[in-house]
Amino acid sequence: MWDTAYIRRRIDDSKAQRRSEIMTIFSLHLLLVAVSLPVPMGLADPTPAPFPPLFPLPSDGGFDIDSGFGNSSASDLREEYCQSLSKDAPLNDLPWFCMCSRCTKENKGPKGDSGDRGLRGSPGSFGGRGLSGPIGPQGSVGRPGIKGQKGEDGEKGHRGPFGPAGPNGIQGFRGDNGDEGMAGYPGHQGPKGDEGDCPEICESSVGPPGPPGLPGPAGSRGLVGKTGDKGLKGTQGESGELGPNGVPGPAGLRGDLGLPGDCNCVDGKDGPPGEKGDNGDKGREGDNGPPGQIGIQGITGIPGPIGPIGLPGPCTPNMKSAFAVGLTISYPPPNTPIVYKHIYYNIQGNYNSVLGIYTAPSAGTYVFSYHVSTNLRILKCGLFLNYVPVVKTTDKKLRGTASQSVLLHLVAGDRVWMQVKDLETNGMYVSAENNNIFSGYLLHPDTCEVPIVRSLNGTPTPRPSGGSDHYEWGIIPGNATVTPNPVSG
Repeated sequence: MWDTAYIRRRIDDSKAQRRSEIMTIFSLHLLLVAVSLPVPMGLADPTPAPFPPLFPLPSDGGFDIDSGFGNSSASDLREEYCQSLSKDAPLNDLPWFCMCSRCTKENKGPKGDSGDRGLRGSPGSFGGRGLSGPIGPQGSVGRPGIKGQKGEDGEKGHRGPFGPAGPNGIQGFRGDNGDEGMAGYPGHQGPKGDEGDCPEICESSVGPPGPPGLPGPAGSRGLVGKTGDKGLKGTQGESGELGPNGVPGPAGLRGDLGLPGDCNCVDGKDGPPGEKGDNGDKGREGDNGPPGQIGIQGITGIPGPIGPIGLPGPCTPNMKSAFAVGLTISYPPPNTPIVYKHIYYNIQGNYNSVLGIYTAPSAGTYVFSYHVSTNLRILKCGLFLNYVPVVKTTDKKLRGTASQSVLLHLVAGDRVWMQVKDLETNGMYVSAENNNIFSGYLLHPDTCEVPIVRSLNGTPTPRPSGGSDHYEWGIIPGNATVTPNPVSG
C-alpha cells in the first residue's frame, strides 16, 4: 500500500513543477507582445489608448492550476481593445492577438505546420478505489500438474501410548519331552552324624535298601582292538530275479543263396468230378439300349372347360406385395385392360406390364387407387376385379383430373386392372405436364384364425371364353349408378 504522506508529497511536487512551466510560458508571451506593439508616429492624439492587460493575474499573485490561463473577463477586454482600433489599419500594425478579428477568406493565410509535441505531463493523482466487479464464472479444471519430487523424510514422531492389553490367548498344545540332561557332579561329603544311642540289646539289623544312586559320567572311548582272523567262506546265496529284456541288436547281413534242391515230383491222375454247386446270385440289370425313332405327332385334343375357382390357399401372414405404374400412351383402346408400361415400383413382380393386370399373391386386404388426366375427350374409366367393375369414374370436362381409391378383400389368384368404356370416352391424356397413375398394395394378409370372405356380392365371375372381345364394360353389382368425386385440375 502506498503511504498517504508520500502520495500527497508527489502531488505537491507536480503542482510546483506545473506553476514553474506556466510562469516561463507567460514571460515569453509578454516578451512577444512587447516586441510586436506598433510605435505610434504622427498621431493626432499623442496619448495612445490604454493597453489592457492580456493576462490579468489573481489578487493573490498566483495562478490557479485547475483554471489555466485567463478567464472570461480577460477575453472581453481583449475583444473591446481590438474593436477600438481602426478597421482600416493595416494588418501589420495590429497586435498578434487581434489578427483573428480581421480574418476573412480573402486574407486568410496558409495553414501552419503542426507544432512540436509537448512535454509529457506528470502523472495525475491516484483516483479512488473502484467498485468490486461481479464474480466471474468458475474456470474449467486444469490439467494435472507434473508429479513433484519426493520430499525429505520427516522427523520421527513421538512414541505413541501403549494400547490396551489384548485378551488372553487360547492355551497351546503340550510340548514334547525335552532331552535328558547330563549327570551332575557328585556332591560334597556331608558332616558326620551324631552318635546314636545304643539300645540294651545292640544287634545289627539290615535296613531297607536305599534308592539307586544317579548314573555316573560316561567313560572315555577305549582303544582300537586288533584285526580278527579271516572268517570261513559263506554258503552260496539264492538266485536273483530275471532282469528285463535288452535292447534288440541291429539286423544281421543277408545270407548267401542256397543250392537248388532236387525234385523227384510225379504228375498224379485227375480225381473224380465233384457234385453240382448251388445257383449263383442274380446278375445286375443291363444298360439301356439306344433310343428309338421319334413317332408321328398326334392330333391336338379339344381343350377342356375351365374348372371352378379352387379354395383359398394356406394363409401367408408374412406376404408383401405392392406396385405403382404410369400410362405412356394417350387415349388407350377400350374393351381390354389398360397397359401401364412405365414401372415406378414392382419389386414383387405381381403386376404384368404386358397385359396390364395385377394378380393377388395371397388372400388379404388390398388398397387400389388411380389418378387420371383428361384432354379434348370425355372420360369414362373403371377398376375391374375378375371381369366385374368395382369403381367407375366419369369426367365430362374437356380438360381436368380425377382420382379414386378403394379397399378390397382378395384371395390368391384374383386379378385387378383398369379399363375405359369405348372410343368416344377414352379421354386419358398423357404429356410432360400430365400423368396417369395406377397403384395398389397389400395392406395386410389374412391370418389363419380369420375365415376367408369376399368383399363383392357373390362369387367373382370366371373368365369368359372367346378372347379379349369379352372384356365388357358391365354394371357394378348391387349398384346401378356410381357418383364419383373427381378433382378438377
